[in-house]
Amino acid sequence: MGLGSTAKKIQALSDRAETMYKQVQKLQKRITGLEEKTDETNETVARLDHQLTEQRELLLAIAEEQGIDGEEILAEAAIDEADVDEPSSSERDATAGETTAE
Repeated sequence: MGLGSTAKKIQALSDRAETMYKQVQKLQKRITGLEEKTDETNETVARLDHQLTEQRELLLAIAEEQGIDGEEILAEAAIDEADVDEPSSSERDATAGETTAE
């Protein structure tokens, strides 16, 4: 094997290493950007959660002032939401029939 052949192989290897290094740098920048965005999102969620808690307490206080049981209303809403999310027995039967028919 001649020196020219070896030099070409080394150059090709060097070119690939440089390309990979550039790709790694791009990935590092993307990861850093994603981490920053995640931190911002976490801060926003925490702030919104705090505001929601404050609003809930305020609404419950107003409801109590008006003689309304706010906790009871919230409990009923939770039950209604669970009923909407859960399929009815006829929907479950229809889905089961589709599964066995296939």
